[in-house]
Amino acid sequence: MTRFNPREQIREMSGYHSPQVDVPVRLNTNESPFAPPTDWVQSIGAIAQSIDWNRYPDRAAAELCEAIARRHGVNPNQVFVANGSNEVIQTILLAYGGAGRTVATFEPTYQMYAQIARVTGAEVVEGERRADLTLDPMEIERLVVRHSPAVTFLCNPNNPTGLVEPRENLEALLEVASGIVVVDEAYAEFADWSAMELVSEDKPIAVTRTFSKTLSMAALRVGYVVGPTWFINDLRIASLPYHLDAFKQAATIAALQYTAEMEQRVAIIKSERGRIESTMRDLGVHVWPSGSNFVLFRTTDADAKNVWASLLRQGVLVRDCSSWPRLEGCLRVTVGTEAENSAFLAALAVALAE
Repeated sequence: MTRFNPREQIREMSGYHSPQVDVPVRLNTNESPFAPPTDWVQSIGAIAQSIDWNRYPDRAAAELCEAIARRHGVNPNQVFVANGSNEVIQTILLAYGGAGRTVATFEPTYQMYAQIARVTGAEVVEGERRADLTLDPMEIERLVVRHSPAVTFLCNPNNPTGLVEPRENLEALLEVASGIVVVDEAYAEFADWSAMELVSEDKPIAVTRTFSKTLSMAALRVGYVVGPTWFINDLRIASLPYHLDAFKQAATIAALQYTAEMEQRVAIIKSERGRIESTMRDLGVHVWPSGSNFVLFRTTDADAKNVWASLLRQGVLVRDCSSWPRLEGCLRVTVGTEAENSAFLAALAVALAE
């Protein structure tokens, strides 16, 4: 059988993956450790029965956009919703990336920016961070002025480092931006500031969010972006018709009634994050201060892969980042429940002692 080759960009890439292992404590994918509110789960059946399944969904997801707009104090015409924030990123790059255009990232950061950009045919240019993984405003200016990217991604808090970007870095980026600046705030609820207040009609800034983390809806796959109306209009053109199904729209609207409960869970996760960070420091582990629901760390007296393997033998799965560029010796742990975090810390102490 004749094999037909894909485009060169596809041949040179591998798909994004996060290996899953059946273990008692899984802390490798930055999910919420809590199930969604019981009342919301119990309402799913009624929501499903309310759908006109023989009809196409509202193409504009108007009611959902209105609910999200109220949450952030913006106009519904400034909101675009899709199947998870990754599809939001893909739609942005379909509209503003593509062949002959450049997309900028500051590494290390979320791998899907570069992955999706290359899938659209765009060239990716990478800015560097300091040795402590913080970002220098001079590097922002150098990269943007030199390459004039059509899209620049800034992840805040940054994944996988967990670092919260100083506001002045975003302001420096906006001063020299040659195209759209996308601030990915997948973990915004865990941080101490948001770029959402900077969104306006006269600034080329868009802020993406997800319902996968604080609203415990990773399985539903819903994300959105808030930006200028002209930007949102471009995304609507680039997206497929009826891309967001009716059930997803209705279920997400219902979930937004429980944001107060979700905020209480954020407080618990932040408290547990502090316990993880302080305990690991006491164990002699280098920890990057996190503004997210995960912690990046580097062991000082043990090989990261051996530590990861020891944790796995003890039934705890974390993310091995040690083979990623610029993250030699690093592992990343998601903040779980109190019991899960205690199991991780106990297992880490054993791993370090081996």
